[in-house]
Amino acid sequence: MCAPNLPAMVARITIPSSIQQTLNYNEKKVQKGTAVCIGQNGFLLPAEKMNFYHKLHGFENRNSLNERATTKTLHVSLNFSPTETLSKEKLLNIGNDYMERLGFADQPYLIYHHLDAGHPHVHIVSSTIRQNGIRINTHNIGRNQSEIARKAVEEKYGLVKAGNGIDKTEQNKVFDILKVQYGQSETKRGITKVLNAVVNTYNYTSLPEFNAILKQFNVIADRGKEDGFIYGKRGLLYKVIDPAGIKIGVPIKASSINGKPTLDKLEQKFMENKRLREPLKNKIKETIDRVLSQHPKSLPELIALLEKKNVVSVLRQSEDGRIYGITFVDNQNKSVFNGSEIGKSYSVAGLLKQLKPSKQPLQKAENGFIEFNGLSQVAELINPVEDFNPTPYYLKKKKRKRKSMI
Repeated sequence: MCAPNLPAMVARITIPSSIQQTLNYNEKKVQKGTAVCIGQNGFLLPAEKMNFYHKLHGFENRNSLNERATTKTLHVSLNFSPTETLSKEKLLNIGNDYMERLGFADQPYLIYHHLDAGHPHVHIVSSTIRQNGIRINTHNIGRNQSEIARKAVEEKYGLVKAGNGIDKTEQNKVFDILKVQYGQSETKRGITKVLNAVVNTYNYTSLPEFNAILKQFNVIADRGKEDGFIYGKRGLLYKVIDPAGIKIGVPIKASSINGKPTLDKLEQKFMENKRLREPLKNKIKETIDRVLSQHPKSLPELIALLEKKNVVSVLRQSEDGRIYGITFVDNQNKSVFNGSEIGKSYSVAGLLKQLKPSKQPLQKAENGFIEFNGLSQVAELINPVEDFNPTPYYLKKKKRKRKSMI
């Protein structure tokens, strides 16, 4: 439920089936020192005086007032931009204000400040059962009441607002907060922060899409060689990469990381995310269309303009250096799509038809790389796009030799 390099406040709501499991999730983080229960509402004791059982019994007493309801728990995460500096008091005030506007001012709830990600965020656990035993209707609560509450809280506390965007300096600062720098920070801790920010926040439906997001932060998820032991056991390792994409340092097992972002768990996310993709696809399509309306003359120019919209473009090349695909990581709306999935005209071939390629070769940097928001592409691999032919080799028609007339 955590979010990464946020340009604004993001509120996420789930309706878990078990109050005990939800409470356990937050209390275990308290035990590990990665979270603090900073406030409560509707309990007899202050937050710092209660143990796990005080909190559980408080919720169970309220939930027992309605035996028919199957879901009685509300779990909220309020995530803020890493550029925000928020004190405990301000986070507590924001949490209380948000819950009041959500319609939960009279409900028992606990506010936890989580400390295990690169951005400020709180989790709030509450009951959906009123004092009279009637369950609060939570249908579309995230889309309706929560969105109204979020915007009001943003305005009241002067938070970074959704839609305002951030300039290039702030954008780079945001990425650098989570980016793992090998040798400058403890590897496992750095990778864990990135995964906490990405796994439950972005919409991705495959391991390559997941890696397109992670590579922005110098991290990659690796299954190993297809004929190897790790691959055969459905294992997954997380590794740090350098700006050229080369793996460095000691790999970290997925099962040893908090939240256990294993292959099994990721595949569950792939299925969940497929149901939520259509609105996100429309958003990235609108962004690309707006950039295309500026009439960029080349693919690199298009990529640079998209970067200003907080969209990273990842070019996919074959072994012989031909560019055959493009992937878009929309960091504004937290999604990733292959161009061809958005539509035929958004594939590499389709985009090139809409551009007027420059005949001047790209100027290569001293290190041989061109950087787009932290993702490097070799200059020589980008140049072939101008005469890129999407037709597979074996489908191309061979020219017939003319028979000489004797």
